[in-house]
Amino acid sequence: MGANQVKPAPPDGFQTVLRQIRSASWRPELQIEEIPAPQRIAPFAAAITADVVIGGDEVGSGRLVLLHDPAGNAAWGGTFRLVTFARAEVDPEMVTDPLLGSVGWSWLIDALTGHQAGFHSPSGTVTSVSSESFGGMADEPPRAEVEIRASWTPEIEDGEPITPHLTGWAELLCMTAGLPPLPEGVVSMPSRRSPQGRTGRQR
Repeated sequence: MGANQVKPAPPDGFQTVLRQIRSASWRPELQIEEIPAPQRIAPFAAAITADVVIGGDEVGSGRLVLLHDPAGNAAWGGTFRLVTFARAEVDPEMVTDPLLGSVGWSWLIDALTGHQAGFHSPSGTVTSVSSESFGGMADEPPRAEVEIRASWTPEIEDGEPITPHLTGWAELLCMTAGLPPLPEGVVSMPSRRSPQGRTGRQR
């Protein structure tokens, strides 16, 4: 972008969705922070991160990026796109399960459909890794992680709220970290930290 070019103001539709993200209620295990979004993928973008914290310990983490191109994007099949990753430690035995990839992908699809989040064109990967320490680090226990990277097109162009997608994403994070979905009728509470600033552990 040239020195004399001024980036246009975000369109009303994008600002409406951003307000919904900033005012969302989250499960109490999630600590949410708004972070700078990538600038070169789409004309307008916003991003948040989440830590899944139980008893003061971080058991999972993730990121959600909202992309918006008012002109539309053929690859997305729409004007908005959500991009995420979710990561958590798992039992080392889990990474040897050949079904882990398909099960991890089903967590995302089930979380979105379970909250009636209209979407299409999902894509992504599920990666599992394990590590074992030797020599001077031999006392370290084996570690294993699963990571889900995905994107999908939310059907919100006609004013549908993004809230079901946020709730589904939160459920994905918690399921990846081994937490069960909230029982039906239980309402999640606002996060203990604002999306505007982080008060928890720094990476």
